[in-house]
Amino acid sequence: MAEPAATPPAQDGHRVAVLALDGVIPFELGIPQRIFGRARTEEGRHLYSVVTCSIRPPGPVRTDADFAILVENGPEALAEADTVVIPASYELGPVYEEGRLTDELAAALAHIRPGTRLVAICTGGYVLAAAGHLDGRAATTHWSSAEHFQKLFPQVKVDADVLFIDDGDVLTSAGVAAGLDLCLHVVRRDHGTAVANDVARRTVVPPHRDGGQAQYIQRPLPEPQLATTRTARAWALGRLDQPLQLRDMAEQEAMSVRTFTRRFREEVGISPGQWLTQQRVERARHLLESTALTVDQVAREAGFGTAQSMRQHLQAALGVTPTAYRRTFRDVTPA
Repeated sequence: MAEPAATPPAQDGHRVAVLALDGVIPFELGIPQRIFGRARTEEGRHLYSVVTCSIRPPGPVRTDADFAILVENGPEALAEADTVVIPASYELGPVYEEGRLTDELAAALAHIRPGTRLVAICTGGYVLAAAGHLDGRAATTHWSSAEHFQKLFPQVKVDADVLFIDDGDVLTSAGVAAGLDLCLHVVRRDHGTAVANDVARRTVVPPHRDGGQAQYIQRPLPEPQLATTRTARAWALGRLDQPLQLRDMAEQEAMSVRTFTRRFREEVGISPGQWLTQQRVERARHLLESTALTVDQVAREAGFGTAQSMRQHLQAALGVTPTAYRRTFRDVTPA
């Protein structure tokens, strides 16, 4: 069933400008509108206002597909933005070949106000790098472009093994679906997990893939006739607050521990133990954001047992303590 059309966004919300360059990839151009345009309060008020703009006066912009798009806003829209998103393009010209902006692109970017948050999807990072915004910073791009990116911009610390990098006011992502992950991360950072999860559900994508996850994982596909581990995963999710043993999960599928472990890795890509830790971290995040439970209580409810254990796992997964995480996200109340 198709989702109802979005209502017009609130005009006083956070303003996002998406810069459509010639050769833009339509899929990635549509990501910001899809993610930010669906973020709303419990009352249904939109939290972002999203516009698409060009570096030229309003008019057609070529895409990498067999159609052009009509962009109704010129570069002046960049001056009104709180966040500027630059999707990937296959026609970056001197930006990609020489690491320099064209006069037309430089003039357009000059409209961006100091302090504006900058977000690049895939090779959109070339534009930020050519403009000097990534000097001395960590950044990522599509894995197939990473080596070229690093050679062209040696002053940038390129990490080709992650989905996205959040460096505060400048964020970059790998290609294609990683743009979804990055934009959902921004929504989560701005308004908390509940809002981001609602957007993910509307978009029918996983609510969270950590930025440090590898861009691509090569693993064998399970044979289609073999039983899955879905029942065991559902069983475990309903008991995260309890001690769970590998043999208990294997019993849910009537498998030996060895067979279950192999099958689990084939289907999920990580071990059962790693998966359980990820789910408990997600449970802890939710409880820290949405309840007044103490850190000790959250640790027990999430299945970590002790606050110290939860602190170690959150520090490893998110780089913050439970207290710092709660302070950052529970205080975020959508206006």
